[in-house]
Amino acid sequence: MARRILALWLPQLPTDRLRRLEPALRGVPLAAWTTAGNRRLLTAAEGPAIYAGQALADAQAICPGLVLRQADAAADADLLERLAVWCLRWTPLAAVDGTDGLLLDITGGTDLFGGEAALLQQVRDGLQRTGFAVRAALAGFAETAAALARTTNGLIVPPDQDLAAVRSLPLAALRLPPEVVSGLSRLGVQTVGDALRQPRAPLARRFGQVLLNALDGVSGARTRPVRPVREPAAFLAIRDCLEPIFTRPAIDHVLEALLAELCRQQLEAGRGARRLTLRAWRVDGAVQEVAIGTGAAARDIAHLRRLFAEPLGTLEPDLGFERFVLEANVTEPLEGVQAVLRGELRDGAAAAEDGALAELIDRLSQRLPVFRLQPVDSHWPEYAVAPADPFAPVALPVPLGEEHRPIRLFATPIPLGVTAAVPNGPPAQLRWGGMLQRVIHWVGPERLEPEWWGEDAERPVRDYYRVECSDGTRLWICRLWEPGRVEPPRWFLHGVFA
Repeated sequence: MARRILALWLPQLPTDRLRRLEPALRGVPLAAWTTAGNRRLLTAAEGPAIYAGQALADAQAICPGLVLRQADAAADADLLERLAVWCLRWTPLAAVDGTDGLLLDITGGTDLFGGEAALLQQVRDGLQRTGFAVRAALAGFAETAAALARTTNGLIVPPDQDLAAVRSLPLAALRLPPEVVSGLSRLGVQTVGDALRQPRAPLARRFGQVLLNALDGVSGARTRPVRPVREPAAFLAIRDCLEPIFTRPAIDHVLEALLAELCRQQLEAGRGARRLTLRAWRVDGAVQEVAIGTGAAARDIAHLRRLFAEPLGTLEPDLGFERFVLEANVTEPLEGVQAVLRGELRDGAAAAEDGALAELIDRLSQRLPVFRLQPVDSHWPEYAVAPADPFAPVALPVPLGEEHRPIRLFATPIPLGVTAAVPNGPPAQLRWGGMLQRVIHWVGPERLEPEWWGEDAERPVRDYYRVECSDGTRLWICRLWEPGRVEPPRWFLHGVFA
């Protein structure tokens, strides 16, 4: 299939952006300026007898009513990229071309929009309705289409006719440096056809590789790939609405259809989604998106629909959505699950429980972080575990003996006030939470020593006790013991059993 590229040129992008920000500027001469050394020059201009590159003072003298705004190249680039995203409604391969152009690879997709001419008209009309001056051309090569968009408007070059279409174009259409164009003009080379007829070696010696690259681009000898603003997903479902929709039931209905199509694609490929993104195009051109993630590969429609239930509430339809695209951004292999046979009830029940747990974790993960604890080789209880992915396999440590650990462990031990401490046991009373607690039962000590291989090998040892207070509270307390220390040992609360 012959490649087809639609090029869009927005010659007044900076001033169009300013007019959209300030509607009062519409219909008046407008220019953006910047400082170059000690001079102020126009970077974009829209008005009689003014042009980009002109000195600001000259422009004001020629056009007294000229409105000036400082140029913002970053804002212009951001707007151009957002326009490329907006063009994703027609093709997943939309790219930024320089500072004022877009390239759309529409190969094989024009029949969905009524043909090449209808698609070109839709794109151009859509941009013009939102306030942009635009020129368009369609050809087989990106460089050819871009050159034609800067010299014609609406031209569609038949397949394999690119070279014939560009021979009569002026060399400036190739976006060559001005000094190259003027140098060629002095030699009598005015058009692309004139340059193509010249020997390549002398051209390269005098004007450099930039000229040869441009000529190769329009002739097809050197093709430039369209680098999309977003890489197209391998699994994609699209729904265009005959009429704009803005109610939640209608959006849910569209999502159900998109999920059915996407899950069918994944089932055929033996894949499951880990991350899904739903993009919605509004009538006014704005693009909104919501995304969900799963802990394990999934393609169950009901489960994925439940995950989208809350994010869909953030969409703002305004006058309505006219196009929806659902993408599986991240997928993983997912084998089919065989129905439970007689004699395999236990295994089937376990698989069902695992699936239910995975769905629960996915629903919780849309609101708050969910993790499991991974054992870590450390003597200190506060460092003995670390957060891990809830679906990652966790190897349980080999128990070294009977260990009793509290239900709640404080990340940092809390200092305790004690009275009636004894040398080989816990204190008779301790102060915690502003109250004085009397210890009635205790078990211990369990000694934990510093890790000899670590940097803190000289830290004090800890003697842990499980104590029960008079009010029934069961605590895990520890004493820091340092050989040779004269001061009384310090006591800390590290956990609560109940």
